[in-house]
Amino acid sequence: MSDADTPQRSIFFLSDRTGITAETLGATLLTQFDERSFRQSTLPFINTPEKARSALEYIEHTGRASGLQPIVFSTTVSEDVREILRDSSALFLDLFDTFVPKLERALETKSEHREGRAHGIADEATYRSRIDAMNYALTHDDGVGESGYDQAQVILVAPSRCGKTPVCIYLAMQHGVYAANYPLTDEDLEGTGLPRALKPYRDKLYGLWIDPERLHHIRSERRRGSSYAALPQVSYELRQAEGLYKRHGLPYAETTNKSIEEIATLIMQDKDIRRRSF
Repeated sequence: MSDADTPQRSIFFLSDRTGITAETLGATLLTQFDERSFRQSTLPFINTPEKARSALEYIEHTGRASGLQPIVFSTTVSEDVREILRDSSALFLDLFDTFVPKLERALETKSEHREGRAHGIADEATYRSRIDAMNYALTHDDGVGESGYDQAQVILVAPSRCGKTPVCIYLAMQHGVYAANYPLTDEDLEGTGLPRALKPYRDKLYGLWIDPERLHHIRSERRRGSSYAALPQVSYELRQAEGLYKRHGLPYAETTNKSIEEIATLIMQDKDIRRRSF
């Protein structure tokens, strides 16, 4: 039987809210296994017994169809919902079942069992600061909005398509960090000094570097056969960018095999940027 014909085990990330926490927990654990053998789905807003029974019917249907026991990663707070889901042929792994009883014993108090605390708007001021950071990232993307660089906590610099924008958005959305980014052009890379717009903000700069073959592949998906995507051009830009980082003592990260989360964490650690609590 070929890999294409091999049944995939169904994995469900189930929550009474968005499912982000369940996805994070489950996906982290699944990285230790061959993820090609899984079919992953998110079931958000399972917050009533009726929705739980409907979800359970679907989960068990996928198990019968594949012949493999489904696995459910759950972060639902409702005991009524969890009771229904426990009565299942699926492997039910619940964050609250696993950790809350131990915390209650250690803290000598009962949990409040309130839904949506992980991703709700717990505090309007901190939520607004995250929205403001997102707006900042979007209006200071790809070299736009240079006049606002004085507000930035970090300015990412790198040649085109090295991942600057998604990292800035992640920093804003997850941590409320004011992150701008500046694309290094051929003109910037031909000189030995910092680009004019960046000179006043040297202490805020952080470089990104990626393997030339990988960047060649990324650019080819956008503009195949162009000089922009050609491997010699890509290699030149990255070589010049790394020289610029080293010449001016800029911290930089090699990002080829790193996730956005890992890159963001490196930047915050290297630049001593503190996470905000939401």
